[in-house]
Amino acid sequence: MAPKRKQPAAAPKPPAKRRSKLAKDNDITADQEGEIQEAFALFARPHEEFEGKQGVIATNDVRRCLVALNVPPTDAAELKELVETVDPDGSGFVPYEHFVAIAALKLHAHENDPDALNEEVLKAYHLFTKGEERDITLLDLRRVAKELREDVPENVLKDMVREATGGTLGGVGVEDFEGVMRRAGVFG
Repeated sequence: MAPKRKQPAAAPKPPAKRRSKLAKDNDITADQEGEIQEAFALFARPHEEFEGKQGVIATNDVRRCLVALNVPPTDAAELKELVETVDPDGSGFVPYEHFVAIAALKLHAHENDPDALNEEVLKAYHLFTKGEERDITLLDLRRVAKELREDVPENVLKDMVREATGGTLGGVGVEDFEGVMRRAGVFG
């Protein structure tokens, strides 16, 4: 009898990201905190008055930083209020800790805004249909896979359409698309 082969060890799962105290204080996930850090880092610079390792951003960069997070201020009045909140003494600089607080508020408001969610769904949907008002077809999926330089087998593409439509190979409407994105955790 031949000796038994050892089964290869399963790849270890990456450790789950842990939320920092700042993330817990602002009720955001570790992923959301990472997004905020990335956006902040785009505009950050060191400053001798603030000793945080993240540095500071200029108050005139607050809007740009929020835009990078896809949660821009709704108008000039809201921007003014946000800047006054994060820079009450008018120093012209915003430390990371203060920025996280307003970014978390904006992220929470954005997540709970059905109009913003619908807008994001439509933007993503129109990436597949090239902006046309029609259903997503198998041809659209092939084109997107090709543009992304992904070699996706035909049967997988068909399975994607079937999953979205409930078993048929017809076109994928906006509602079906949103359902798939929600189940995948992309949209709330």
